[in-house]
Amino acid sequence: MPQPETDPIAALGEVDPKKVGKEEFVALLEAASEIAGSGTPVDLSALRPEQFARLISRASDAQIEAVMERPELRERILDEVFRRMGEHYKAEKASSIEAVVRWRIGTEDDLLRYECVLADGQCTVSKDPRHEPRVTITTPPADFLKLASGNASAPMLFMKGKLKVAGDLGFAAGLTKLFQIPKA
Repeated sequence: MPQPETDPIAALGEVDPKKVGKEEFVALLEAASEIAGSGTPVDLSALRPEQFARLISRASDAQIEAVMERPELRERILDEVFRRMGEHYKAEKASSIEAVVRWRIGTEDDLLRYECVLADGQCTVSKDPRHEPRVTITTPPADFLKLASGNASAPMLFMKGKLKVAGDLGFAAGLTKLFQIPKA
């Protein structure tokens, strides 16, 4: 069944953050998130990766920060990004890799954890870390969104102290090459 024109997910893909204020940007993402969590057949996966990358590239730091300051919205958006990691994993480049990447998104008192198991040419994501990680990456939510959407580079975030790495630094340095990062 086609989505109505007022569908916030469809509208989100078309919005230019440079033409809306911070509160309007947050309100649009909240509306899309509420629909995604309401059990209706609409969800955030309707937003194509290129649309998401464009949205993040055009959004100001203040707009992204305002969205990430809302815990439920932050978690729903990050859950969707991590859900898609398996779809964007380049199995042909990683067929022999076996590793666990632990992600810590946020600060010590407000932290979301994700675990990516890279094995058998697949990336499996869980919010319940169970394996010993080869590398643990810690970053603020807004910087993670920029990284995942191709709007920031891991080396630059690392040099600015916005991305911390514990474990195998060499493996972490090549991690982004294992995923198809969307282009805005």
